[in-house]
Amino acid sequence: MRAPLPTPLVAVEAATTLRRGAPAVLVAFPGDPVRLGPGGGDAPPGVTGRAGATTRHDGTWHVGAGDGAPADWRKAGASLVRALHGDAEQGGPTTFDVRLPADLDPGAVEAFALGASLGGYRYRITAAEEPKRVRTLRLITAHADAVDHAATLAAATSLSRDLANTPSNVKDPAWLASAAVRAARDVPGLDVEVRDERWLAAQGFGGVLAVGGGSARPPRLIQLTWSGGPGPHLVLVGKGITFDTGGISIKPAEGMHLMRTDMSGGAAVIAALTGIARRRLPLRVTGLVPAAENHVSGSAYRPGDVIRHHGGTTTEVTNTDAEGRLVLADALAYAVRTLAPDHLVDVATLTGAMKVTLGLRTGGLFATDDDLAARIAGAGAAVGERWWRMPLLEDAAEGVRSDIADVRQCPPGPGGITAALFLREFVGDVPWAHLDIAGPARADKAYDEVVPGATGFAARTLIGLAESWTGTAHGAGSGSGAGSDR
Repeated sequence: MRAPLPTPLVAVEAATTLRRGAPAVLVAFPGDPVRLGPGGGDAPPGVTGRAGATTRHDGTWHVGAGDGAPADWRKAGASLVRALHGDAEQGGPTTFDVRLPADLDPGAVEAFALGASLGGYRYRITAAEEPKRVRTLRLITAHADAVDHAATLAAATSLSRDLANTPSNVKDPAWLASAAVRAARDVPGLDVEVRDERWLAAQGFGGVLAVGGGSARPPRLIQLTWSGGPGPHLVLVGKGITFDTGGISIKPAEGMHLMRTDMSGGAAVIAALTGIARRRLPLRVTGLVPAAENHVSGSAYRPGDVIRHHGGTTTEVTNTDAEGRLVLADALAYAVRTLAPDHLVDVATLTGAMKVTLGLRTGGLFATDDDLAARIAGAGAAVGERWWRMPLLEDAAEGVRSDIADVRQCPPGPGGITAALFLREFVGDVPWAHLDIAGPARADKAYDEVVPGATGFAARTLIGLAESWTGTAHGAGSGSGAGSDR
């Protein structure tokens, strides 16, 4: 079976002139009376201007922009494309001109373009013929650079979704590595190295080898490198668990099928590196994805084992379903010891505790450095991904110590916080942030530009974080984004 990669997106382009004969989309704003944007007169019955509300009247579509906040524009773009896709499946047109207000700022244009690109995303593996879909939206705007930036963000988000949605009978660590290599081929200057289980053993990656030891499909370390200039060296580390049974501490059957998305952090890192390289940002960025399948077999690691990580630190294993922190620990230690990062960020679907704490649309942000935390939160707000900073509670830090090893895997206390405290043991003095995306990495229903399945959450934030050191950041507006380590 061949997974459909990449998933095609609606082509959103900018122009300053209308196409002859192309069907039009008008923008509506709520009020009494409802106001229409360029090309409109009086609003037809049923047009409310509410953000995302779409109607068709005499062949012309209307989409509501609400109060005009960037989040409203993103929702408007996504809702419009979903409506147009539905109409195209019934024989409607597949290309449209959208008449945006001439005074619309670049951030709003970017938000609308981002929503329009991603709102109609659909990942399916099927024998059925693909239905007719909208192909092109032409936005009538002078802000072509904002539309181009949205296209980069949308492509990265879509790639991250594709990687996470791919079923795990296709996606093992070797497949994920080959997918990263294929993605990098389209981006000049982005290099990828793949390290196999023999290299991992020689380098002492005990966490990755322990987690991957129960599977017949061996682990990999994927390293992506962008050397864009003399700026700061940013290292991004993403959890790449291609399927998570929980190991011997096995998960309940209900919901286990969703564990194909347990490498969403790794997917975000791979996708972010492609976006950073496409933008040709003038700094150095390295992405590390420790990839393994956490399986149950006679060779699986056990609760009570002591494993030795890269660099020598030992960990007492207490729960084989908290595997994500073990592979991240190896990669973080490797980054600190060999890559000389100026800033270090890891991203992972790590703890169910963060889903309980922050829900399904907000990522957890832990950081040892206030400036780094502010950059991440700001980058997320600018691209429609919401983060909430969590504390690294020092009164819980002593629980990380083990009686028989240097540290223990699952200290007592609040699960999201203690997992972050465990990871902190491996970052030395490097400014570090840990992003727990267990909630927003997956969605079970559509909202804004998000569709059911993998969301691609964090890929856009990581691109924006890199941009924050280069003076090239754009803004698509604030908004929102989907266990034990899951």
